[in-house]
Parts: sequence; structure tokens; C-alpha cells
Amino acid sequence: MSIFQRDHYTSEATQFIEQLKAQKPLLEGQQRDGRALLWDKAVDRDVQAEFGAARVAQQPYVYQTKA
Repeated sequence: MSIFQRDHYTSEATQFIEQLKAQKPLLEGQQRDGRALLWDKAVDRDVQAEFGAARVAQQPYVYQTKA
């Protein structure tokens, strides 16, 4: 046994998450489904390129009118 070895420490947050996962085994799948619903979207590269090409460069000082 090493002199640097400590007892196994688990934080309260980690204990809570492990307990929650044990009580609700479907929780991770529901989280993945929610993420897919809101964030995982298919990106159309052609449309993104068109948006980039249509972007107008901003003036150095936004509120100054063109003289």
C-alpha cells in the first residue's frame, strides 16, 4: 500500500447523480432524446455558404453615416 493512497472519495454531487441514475435508469436516454430534439440538427452546407456570401461587412464605426 502506497503512503500516497487515500480512501476513495466521492463528492456529494457525484453521489446524488449516481443515486438519481440508479432510481431512474431511463434518464440518460431521455436526456439524449431532448438534446437531439433541440440541438442536433442537420446542417445544409450549401445554405450556410449562401448565408456567408450574402453577409455585408460592417463599418468600423456603426453609427456613422456614409459621406
